[in-house]
Amino acid sequence: MTILVAYASKHGATRGIAERIAERLQALGHEAEALPVDAVSDPKTYEAVVLGSAIYYGSWMREATEFLLRHQTPLSARPVWLFSSGPLGVETRGGEEQPRELAEFRDAVHPRGYQLFFGALDHEKLSFPERMVIRAVRAPEGDYRDWPAIDAWAERIASELEPHGYEAAPPPGPEITPPGV
Repeated sequence: MTILVAYASKHGATRGIAERIAERLQALGHEAEALPVDAVSDPKTYEAVVLGSAIYYGSWMREATEFLLRHQTPLSARPVWLFSSGPLGVETRGGEEQPRELAEFRDAVHPRGYQLFFGALDHEKLSFPERMVIRAVRAPEGDYRDWPAIDAWAERIASELEPHGYEAAPPPGPEITPPGV
């Protein structure tokens, strides 16, 4: 089973999550690789896909959204899981589902699962305009990625990809009538 873990990451936190998922899948016996979406030429060469993006202003990064929509047909024909990273701190705020395109993504590729992970913020990696926005919204600096939760999610994916979770059930055989009936 060859698994693509594709991602869009601006400052590296989402890349770190994708790499961790791929490493965990490998440790569980799967062939997996993490690649930026821009480096993936054809997702049809993979048997399963995990696709993730950082969230900015409530939306996935443009390149991740374009990747999902451009490759909608091959993605919907194989097991797919989606993840996002971005909220900072230890709890999410507001009732709006993030990313705001999630319903469209679900309709497009019918993912087996979706997970929202907390992200990381390092002021040193930000541009001046980004630092001004972060200061205005008082976003907390730090690494809020929950590595045990990321590992557990990768383990759930691996278990779903086991033969009992991935392969379709065999077609029904001929009906057998027990003797004497």
